[in-house]
Parts: sequence; C-alpha cells; structure tokens
Amino acid sequence: MVRHLAAAALFVLVALLPPAPALAQLQLKDVIHEVRGGVLAHDVTFWAAGNVERGVALNGEIAFAPSFGVLFGRIRPVLGGSVATHDGTSLVYLDVRFEFTIDRFFFALGVGPAIHTGELQPRVNGRKALGSRVLFHPSFQVGLQLTPQSRVEAYYEHVSNAFLARPNPGLDNIGLRLAHRF
Repeated sequence: MVRHLAAAALFVLVALLPPAPALAQLQLKDVIHEVRGGVLAHDVTFWAAGNVERGVALNGEIAFAPSFGVLFGRIRPVLGGSVATHDGTSLVYLDVRFEFTIDRFFFALGVGPAIHTGELQPRVNGRKALGSRVLFHPSFQVGLQLTPQSRVEAYYEHVSNAFLARPNPGLDNIGLRLAHRF
C-alpha cells in the first residue's frame, strides 16, 4: 500500500511540472515555494472520535510556487504526507492551501483529498477503520516567521469521509513543524 501511495504522490508531482523546454529554464524556487517537516501526535482526540492508534506521525510537505492572491492572502497547491509509526494509518494528500500573514505571524487553512493505508471496515487489530480509501483532508497551521527563509509552526490535520461512508470516526494528527522557504 505504501508503494501505491508513493506512486500516486509521484504522479501528482510530475503532473504539476511544466513541459520539458520550460522546465530546463526553471530554477528550484520557480517550482517549490517551501518544504515543511515535523513530528505529529498521531490519532489524538480533537475532532475525530476515539484514540485507537498509538505513536507519532512524521509529516512532510512541498508547497508549490505557483499561487494567486485572494483577499488578504495567497492560495497555492501543497503535496504532503504523514507516515505513522507503530503500524498506524499513513496518508498522502494534495491540498489547496490559503495562507495569510500578519506581521511575522502566519495562518493557513487547507483542504483536499487524501489516500490512506488504514482499514476500511472495523477489525480487531489496533487500527482505525475509516470507511473509505479516499478521504477529505482539512488542515490548519499557525506559526512564526523566524527569518526570511525559516519558519516554525503548529500544524493540525484531520481526515475523514465526511459521513459519505461508514464507519467515519476520522483521524486527527497535531504537532510542530519547521519550514524552509526558497
């Protein structure tokens, strides 16, 4: 299943790249705006029901450079994933993220689809059953710009099927991440 998730993430990344002639002239900062990574408490009880899985999740993201301004912030695509320890549910996601800044503080809201490695129907094996392979992935970030290239942030992510399938306990991860801007 992890191979399928990695293949899906690679497919999305390649699909977002421009044609080969334009790609030869691009610099890294023209494609990738920021990379983020951190450690999240896995399957916490915040919005989701119950705390079934234990451990932490290692989270990583690529925020792409193409963006557009809306109101007082910017919207950009984000590709990421959370790999759970202790044989927990891992996921990859492709979000649309809206971010705005006030002085050195920033706030972001995102939503998009996620694909996970967890169970679909209840079993007695210490893993949460999420009812559907494809889930909704709302997220929230709040953080501080330390330098022009470095940021620290609190990050929260939720996945669920929005009651389109049963069961739907959802899964929450929350923790801290560091980010580097190009």
